[in-house]
Amino acid sequence: MKQALRYTVLIAAVSSATIAWAQSTVVSGRVTDAVTGEPLPFVNIAFRDSRVGTTSDMEGRYKMETYYATDSLLFSSVGYVPRAFAVRKDRTQVIDVPMQPSATMLAEVVIKPTENPAFEILRRVVRYKPANNREKLAAYEYEAYNKVEFDLNNITEEFTKKKLFKPFAFIFDNIDSSGAKPSLPIFMTESLSEVYYRQQPKTQREYIRGTKVSGIENESVGQFMGDMYQNVNIYENFLVIFGKNFISPIADGGKGYYDYYLTDSAFVGKYWCYRLEFKPRRVQELAFTGHMWINDTTYAVRRIEAGIAEGANLNFVEGFWVKQEYEQVQSEVWMLTRDELVVDLNVVKDTGKPNKNPVQGFYGRRTATYRDFVINQPREPSFYDGADQVLMRIDPLSLGADYWDTHRHVPLTAKENTIYHMVDTMKTIPRFRTYVDIVSTIISGYYERGLVEYGPYFTVFSFNPVEGARFRVGGRTSNTFSTWVEFEGYTAYGLKDERFKFGLSTRGFISKQPRLLYKAGYKHDLEQLGQSVNAFRNDNILGSVFRVNPNNKLTDVEEWRGSLEREWFTGFTNEVMLRYRTLQPLGSLRYERLGDDLIVRNVSSLQTAEVALNTRFAYQEKYVSGEFDRVAIGINKFPVLELHLAYGAPRLFESDFEYTKVIGRIYKRWQLGAFGWMRTTVEGGRIFGALPYPLLTVHSGNETLYLDDVSFNTMRFFEFISDRYVHLFAEHHFEGLFLNRIPLMRRLKWREVAGFKAVAGDLDEKHFAEMQLLDNMYGLYNGPFMEVSAGLENIFKILRADIIWRLRYNDHPGTSPFALRAKIVINF
Repeated sequence: MKQALRYTVLIAAVSSATIAWAQSTVVSGRVTDAVTGEPLPFVNIAFRDSRVGTTSDMEGRYKMETYYATDSLLFSSVGYVPRAFAVRKDRTQVIDVPMQPSATMLAEVVIKPTENPAFEILRRVVRYKPANNREKLAAYEYEAYNKVEFDLNNITEEFTKKKLFKPFAFIFDNIDSSGAKPSLPIFMTESLSEVYYRQQPKTQREYIRGTKVSGIENESVGQFMGDMYQNVNIYENFLVIFGKNFISPIADGGKGYYDYYLTDSAFVGKYWCYRLEFKPRRVQELAFTGHMWINDTTYAVRRIEAGIAEGANLNFVEGFWVKQEYEQVQSEVWMLTRDELVVDLNVVKDTGKPNKNPVQGFYGRRTATYRDFVINQPREPSFYDGADQVLMRIDPLSLGADYWDTHRHVPLTAKENTIYHMVDTMKTIPRFRTYVDIVSTIISGYYERGLVEYGPYFTVFSFNPVEGARFRVGGRTSNTFSTWVEFEGYTAYGLKDERFKFGLSTRGFISKQPRLLYKAGYKHDLEQLGQSVNAFRNDNILGSVFRVNPNNKLTDVEEWRGSLEREWFTGFTNEVMLRYRTLQPLGSLRYERLGDDLIVRNVSSLQTAEVALNTRFAYQEKYVSGEFDRVAIGINKFPVLELHLAYGAPRLFESDFEYTKVIGRIYKRWQLGAFGWMRTTVEGGRIFGALPYPLLTVHSGNETLYLDDVSFNTMRFFEFISDRYVHLFAEHHFEGLFLNRIPLMRRLKWREVAGFKAVAGDLDEKHFAEMQLLDNMYGLYNGPFMEVSAGLENIFKILRADIIWRLRYNDHPGTSPFALRAKIVINF
């Protein structure tokens, strides 16, 4: 993995999203005496259960426009009978009011407390959420300044004197010891951008005008540091933080998750506000503890300070604190003006014991400020054209220090000013580069040395029944060689088959904006057909060690491949590919054809030439890029769509077959609030033409102890073959929904997970004329294959184990109705 991707996990700790909307209600009219018809001035007019109101003028006329309308409007004046009229919200309407004179005396009013006084305020906060959420506006724009910093914390004097750090001990002069944990800044970035929003049709766009990053020079990191990738909207019912669904303190059903207390009322700036404190009702709930100030007229959040409650079912997070401030930038329009966030990350939990050496962790700090608001002044429609949400429009002047001194919203502290110089200096120290290389090798599998990266290290040795012990060496060019073109190659040798295998490939950019990438390669090696893309590769030592059955159904593959990939806009990509393959069976695999004379003959090889068009559409997908590869980050609320079209050209390069393949796939992750999250995949395919079984759809099985998300874990390789099929994968993560409520289990922080997989298909008999199925190969003639699973994840924070139950076709030889599979999963 290239350098920018090494920071993905830490950077991605500060991401989220927004939506909701409301319209303005306009009411006008005239108030008169019902007897004389004369206009009535100074009549009190207000919405029921609201502090929004006005009085009639000398002509008895009035007009109100507000986002905070309720269902009725009250009219009252001394000497007249009060009246109430129904109001149609989000509409413009005229209500003329005749008022009857009255001599009734006011009666004594006795108020008795009947509930927690915080609840009435909370109800109004929830009622007016659509009005206070900025997405109610027809349009808005503002300038955003984001600053993100990462610090190494728990820096003790003993730590600074370690021999390991002697070559760059100067960095410890920058330790900040003012906090609970002494910390050392190691990374900082700033960005300045302009954000634009339009409600109809809904469009959001951000132009990055400048970025300044210590240690990373990568455009996608600059995009990620903009405002839209990181904004947390308190008005959403659930806030997605670290991939988890945290219940907002002002969620519609907040009383089911929080205890609230009304503790104060005071001016916050120029606004009179109520102070509500909140804390989770149950231990380990994904909820916050803190307080918020609520404006007494609009019931908008004026300020909120919150942190993740102690004991929350969350890994590696020692603390999380957020502070947001909102201002009324114009009448009844509240906008976020300052957003501060601090995350304390630590792989090993800090016990706080004084006799134990603390383990170093990280602080992630983010400060965002917003100004220069323009409200309800949409731009020309052409301004919002295009699918990309975040665009780099760098001001050339932003490359200089004077630009930032002038344009940053908040001046840097003396400590922050030293970070850029310190990090750039550390990069020049050879010993520091060595440490970075070691960490990078562990994560990426490649060791970088000058112009070449050697690896991956986990493929150096493996074994299988066909090759025996297999040894492999390989490498690829590094970014030092080029950031536009990459070459990769390897060679391998098996002691049993006494054969060399090898592969050569290249990829490079014709253009980076727009993204236009070519790929070409040749390989002659062994493959396991019917193995999912998510499984261990054949030459991975872990795949050899954790196998359940002997790996003796391999195929010798010689392949030439070339492709051209074009990204039309962010998330929409096409790839045109030409591929020529020669397949030969190895191990227990055989190619047999029944001749017209009813004699079975062996087929030595199969040749295919294929032209394919691949399309992928992931609307509003967010990612961080290396020079060539991308890593998707955050959670996309839209489905990912994929379509594969392929045509087998007969007689092209001596190809034996003509066929057409069509495969479509839809993937979606569903955020389900307090019930966790689910991911689903629906895939369907059809093959036209008569083909031997290796060229049909060999459904993905799994013959290792490793839990494979995208294969059938109780299905053998080559067990089921189809020429048309549809499959469904569904997996639900409950995030401790049930176990968190069991006192003895709560401390383990285990999380429940359940899954269901099914595939239905068919296989036409015409294919048997091309090649006979071997023993224990089947079509899905008796209905769909299905399996269900139940498991626990977050065991020791890194392990997931599932029990899988095979529901159908249990009479097949070599199968079992139950299986136990496990894998390592590291997440929050």
